[in-house]
Amino acid sequence: MDAGALVIMIFLVVLFALLGLGVWATAKVVGAAKRGVDRTITQARRTVEDTALRAKSLGQVGVAGSLAQLRLDLRTSMRATQQALTEGARTDASLKESLGLFERLSAHGHELDDELKRLEQEPDRGRIAGMLPDLKERTVKITQAADSLRWAARDRARRFAEDDLSTLSAQIEVESGALRDWSREPADDLAAAAAAWDAQQSPSAGSAGRAPEPPGRTAGPAPAALNPSAPPTRHPWQKAPRPETTT
Repeated sequence: MDAGALVIMIFLVVLFALLGLGVWATAKVVGAAKRGVDRTITQARRTVEDTALRAKSLGQVGVAGSLAQLRLDLRTSMRATQQALTEGARTDASLKESLGLFERLSAHGHELDDELKRLEQEPDRGRIAGMLPDLKERTVKITQAADSLRWAARDRARRFAEDDLSTLSAQIEVESGALRDWSREPADDLAAAAAAWDAQQSPSAGSAGRAPEPPGRTAGPAPAALNPSAPPTRHPWQKAPRPETTT
């Protein structure tokens, strides 16, 4: 195989790879868009159903209003619990087990909601009225279990937040106390100044017995007036002392 054919083959391989990557990326984008549309449609459908149930529970009396209220209570409790557990599990791994329990509870909730929805279309209102006590009891059991999971997750998150806030407050108090302890700095400065003065006043090896010089003056020969072994300095305007005579 010559070099030209090899280059063409490599070009075709790269081209097909790029085409395949483009198809895969397009499929991912289309899939993500489809999932986004599905979520939007699902949320819109839920909003419409909840609004209709709320209107029925308020505007109708008897069996129809009771069924609508049961469905509304069930859906509201389950949705709030699902949201609380899902958000909490992102930061607290221990809630994953609670999510598993909620999924099992959701199966009972969906089954009850479907049954209540079918009964809304049932023409025999007297028969449905006899079923209402059992339907209410099942709804209460499911909503109470969901509420228990939701409030337990919220209490756990609040407790963690309170513990973190307490720890942070204690650390801030310690830091604030350290920042306010300015009395130590002058004391340290005075101690350093005293040590420097002592170092200047201590006699060195070449100046033993010499009087200490005040700070700020460089070491040098002692002045003649302070040296007892040197003769007194004579100035030209001074008169020579007269010798003492004896008579």
